[in-house]
Amino acid sequence: MKMVFLSWGRPSPKDQKACINKSGTFNYDGKYKGFTAKSISSLEQDEGLSKDGFSLNNKRVLLGSGAEVFENAKIALKSWRHFGLDWTFVDPKTQIKQGEKFCVCVKEFLPWVMMPLQVVYVNESSAAKRKRVASFGFGSGTLHGHLLAAEERFSVEIDENNQVWYEVLSFSKPAHILSFVAAPYVKLRQKYFADESAKVMLKHISSSK
Repeated sequence: MKMVFLSWGRPSPKDQKACINKSGTFNYDGKYKGFTAKSISSLEQDEGLSKDGFSLNNKRVLLGSGAEVFENAKIALKSWRHFGLDWTFVDPKTQIKQGEKFCVCVKEFLPWVMMPLQVVYVNESSAAKRKRVASFGFGSGTLHGHLLAAEERFSVEIDENNQVWYEVLSFSKPAHILSFVAAPYVKLRQKYFADESAKVMLKHISSSK
């Protein structure tokens, strides 16, 4: 059976480092690296993803409007506030830069599960003089030892109407017998996380005003 990284207590930085050191390389096909930089509509039309067994998960929520909200949302992403939940976290000191490896720690029933990932890309566009459109986002891919073969993007965007959006977009499929057997539950948890992450971001923006 493939390895799974478990911890009976909240994973320490040492636990997470050990997980990362054992994780190795990406566990999904290299031809899909960076695909989450695309739009949800583009991924929905991609026959390769569905043919290879990947399912999509997407959540997009309006955070507010204006440059200040956008900047606060960027800061929140860069400090991993979108993972600020009781049952899942990422070390907030993790740098968001291409090639950076990190662990998503998730509380599942009794043990914590540590799931290793690596930042695949970081995209940032600044607002042009005439257009206020700007965005910041990054995508991370799963490494060996993760229960899924997946890539996920977190991003914030200010559009031409000065509205600020937060989006979670991922494609995934089981990479372990546990996630294969529990596939319906895993999909529900993914949707639940996206919903809860959006709530955390909304709460952060509200408290920053």
